[in-house]
Amino acid sequence: MTNKELFETYNRDVYRTCYYLVHHASDAEDLCQDVFITIFRSDWQQIQQLRAWIIQVAVNRCLNHLRRKQSLRNKLLSYPHFWARLAPDTPDMLAVRRESSAEWAVHFSRLPIKIRTVISLRYVHDLSLNEIAGILEIPVGTVKSRQHKGLRLLRHILQQQEQQGSMKGGHYETY
Repeated sequence: MTNKELFETYNRDVYRTCYYLVHHASDAEDLCQDVFITIFRSDWQQIQQLRAWIIQVAVNRCLNHLRRKQSLRNKLLSYPHFWARLAPDTPDMLAVRRESSAEWAVHFSRLPIKIRTVISLRYVHDLSLNEIAGILEIPVGTVKSRQHKGLRLLRHILQQQEQQGSMKGGHYETY
């Protein structure tokens, strides 16, 4: 069987599986293509239960897609003030945003490089723990511990800044 014949044989099954899991036609088409790209890159001729294996690959792709989509949705819902645009940005708002970004960059740069790398891959690039472990060639447990330590360090850095700010007068303006 060639790749073309494999695709023609199982395309409907894979698409149907993807569609029923994600309930969105264009996402199902994209996932179906991803599944077949994965299959074509593997040694599929050696698989005994080919149909079951193909469906398993499709289900795993769909579940990963749904997890990422849910993770993104949760992040967006957690910070609605970042996404709400009621009025155009004023120069003051742009200055505050730039200052805030610079402030976060300073806090982030205080983290050790190994921890900063994991935090960046996880929260900036939205990679899974397994993907990070593969990229960095370290165990998943190490990724988890670095992520946990990084979040703890960032919390500590922010608490220190808050305490220093309250000692200098906090949020009150002096005239």
